[in-house]
Amino acid sequence: MIRLLLVCCALLLSACASQPPLPERNPTLALPLQLHVERQRADQRQDWLLVIQREGAGIRWSLIDPLGIPVARQRLVDNQWQADGLLPPNPEARQLFAALLFALTPEAELLDNYPAARHHAALRSLTPHWQVLYRTPSDFVLTLPEQLYYHVTPLTAEIAP
Repeated sequence: MIRLLLVCCALLLSACASQPPLPERNPTLALPLQLHVERQRADQRQDWLLVIQREGAGIRWSLIDPLGIPVARQRLVDNQWQADGLLPPNPEARQLFAALLFALTPEAELLDNYPAARHHAALRSLTPHWQVLYRTPSDFVLTLPEQLYYHVTPLTAEIAP
């Protein structure tokens, strides 16, 4: 019984230690944002819609599949992630949201919010967590550990005549 308790405690501590880093304070973001997120790992590809919006003192993150089904919803309040709704925990989505917060942080606020960040030309990184390669400020590729890539672009609405 004690051995089981020790294993559970070790797993809990390792889960806490592996939480993605967050900024010292919320960066200045032009919200709301609607982004197209293309996830790639090996030969698998998925497309999602991400809506980021301000909610009081926090930021709400809603990840939705092409059929309109929520994949993950989280709120970032007082530098803490909170579940939003009844969806089960999604650690990969939380990692994505934290990486996007890093990628979307304005350059002038980067080192105040992420002191260990590196930025040179179109490349930004926070080793060992993320690397961001910008095509434009709103079109970039996030590289995460374990060969996981996200291509992020603004979602544009096309209106038919």
